[in-house]
Amino acid sequence: MIDLTRREALATSALAGFAAATPAWAQQPAAPAPGATTAAWDLTELYPTDAAWDAARVKALADAKALAQWKGRLGESADVLAQALSAQSDVGRTVSRIYTYISLKADEDVRVAANQERRAQATDLWVALGEATAWTSPELIALGRPKIEAFTAQNATLRTRFGMVLKNVLRQAEHTLSPEGEALLASAGAALSGPGDTAEQLRSSDMPRPTVQLSTGKSVRLDDQGYSLNRDAPNRADRKQVFDAFWKSYDAFESSLGAAYVAKIKGDIFNARARKYPSSLAAAVSGGNIPEGVYRTLVQETNAGLPQLHRYFELRRRMLKLPDMAYYDIYPPLVSLDRRFTLSEMRTLTLEATKPLGPEYAKLIAEGTAARWMDPFPRTGKRSGAYMNPGAYDVHPYLLLNLGENYEGLSTYAHEWGHAIHSLLSNRAQPYDMADYPIFLAEIASTANEALLVDYMLKRAKTREEKLFYLGQRMESIRGTFFRQAMFAEFELEAHELAEKGEGVSGARFTALYLDLLKRYHGPKVAIDPAYAIEWAYIPHFYSNFYVYQYATSITAAEYFARSVLTGGTAERDRYLTVLKAGGSDYPIDILKRAGLDMTSPAPYRQLVQSFKETLDQAEALLG
Repeated sequence: MIDLTRREALATSALAGFAAATPAWAQQPAAPAPGATTAAWDLTELYPTDAAWDAARVKALADAKALAQWKGRLGESADVLAQALSAQSDVGRTVSRIYTYISLKADEDVRVAANQERRAQATDLWVALGEATAWTSPELIALGRPKIEAFTAQNATLRTRFGMVLKNVLRQAEHTLSPEGEALLASAGAALSGPGDTAEQLRSSDMPRPTVQLSTGKSVRLDDQGYSLNRDAPNRADRKQVFDAFWKSYDAFESSLGAAYVAKIKGDIFNARARKYPSSLAAAVSGGNIPEGVYRTLVQETNAGLPQLHRYFELRRRMLKLPDMAYYDIYPPLVSLDRRFTLSEMRTLTLEATKPLGPEYAKLIAEGTAARWMDPFPRTGKRSGAYMNPGAYDVHPYLLLNLGENYEGLSTYAHEWGHAIHSLLSNRAQPYDMADYPIFLAEIASTANEALLVDYMLKRAKTREEKLFYLGQRMESIRGTFFRQAMFAEFELEAHELAEKGEGVSGARFTALYLDLLKRYHGPKVAIDPAYAIEWAYIPHFYSNFYVYQYATSITAAEYFARSVLTGGTAERDRYLTVLKAGGSDYPIDILKRAGLDMTSPAPYRQLVQSFKETLDQAEALLG
């Protein structure tokens, strides 16, 4: 048992000076209590009323249609081109704010049908904007590189706001269709999202879900949320029962879910071929100008690091005092930490853990966490999960959280505020048109915050059990975010390549493919029931094609920067902050290279595996 009272007293004493020294805006506001019935954030900063929001939506729809006045005129002069792109940007900026407001409002209580309908209206507004501007890239390409470069040299707005936009258009010229073709693909977006909608509907409402009774006497309905909440049950027989019943419910829909994913893959292939890409992977990474080699190097180096992952599973078996290791044993915590973290403590610990990032970062996170930007606790009807919404460039990010008062809640708090400060730094450093950072960079700041938090907590741990708990958190982070996401990436790549070769794919084929990956990644000493290989159908990220690999690359980059900040000085910290401030002002691979990190080489992935090995060494040394 950890001496919580003594530890908490020491922490309170150590942090009291920090709280007293901070200005008024950094003090902890009155925290909403768990169990509150209304959202804690303040959406009136976006729109004061629903009526004001609707008026903005109607105007934006008209403004989007009015963009047609610029069609055919982009080559008239540099000033006309700047005016046309500015007009499109201004409408897009407003539409983003409109969507942000109603999506947040809808997530406050998903049972309110009116807000779900309004969100659908906002989605339609995005589609309308896409259709209204689909002619732009083809017309720019028709102007030709020499004319666009001459215009850019003549006009400051084109250079400072739209340099990357124009650079990207020219880079992807060979994959851009005629105006009619672009409009057709824009219109097809809703239809191509159908497979994902179908799979989500099956998982959310149509699949019969089993109910099991645990050894505690508790009866649990195993929908997706019930599974995630009970797969780490302390009793091993309970865990097996949860896995057996949950995956059996998925197995009954293997064919239907397989058909949905096959349709999704065919949609990806259709898009790739329509734009003259050699493969779905090439099409997916083209937007961020990510070399295909990054994806394949990640998979290759992850496989090279699997012996360390297998070693971790043996350590897990030993720490859980199990006679053998099964797939349903991968979720229980290695060590229990019987400590509650209040929202106020989460804030204080996150502020302290991120101090190495310097005064600018500290000021932003203190301001943000003291304001009403966040809805922290779960309640009936509220959307589950956690996210940061950066859509309101002119206001600030908003965070939806469903925190438990445990370390997972603390880690989620630090993670999502990492996203928020990334957005704030980018917005302050970049104009709107270059502030939106690419997905390849999006998880770096959040995951780096988690790494800084673990380091902070580990250094202050007083007992062996505490140290093992935080080492376990670090190992689980790497297992779940690097190895597991790379396994997903390998599955996704193989599934697409099978379809591109014209080989038959189906739910059964996906299950067989996934089972092979489970066995290889978990090693010969982890027993895996073939019935569990239907897990591929549970992963919603597969409907965002070739997305999951970026979790693995992000934790690789995050660990690199966290270590460099903790072991370096001002120069290392500032190099990291330049990444966060860069937004979308350049291609992500180049942004990282300038900060000293080459993601096209095997070195960063090998360094992460080495960090995983060193953490294993520390845990084994503590065990004796």
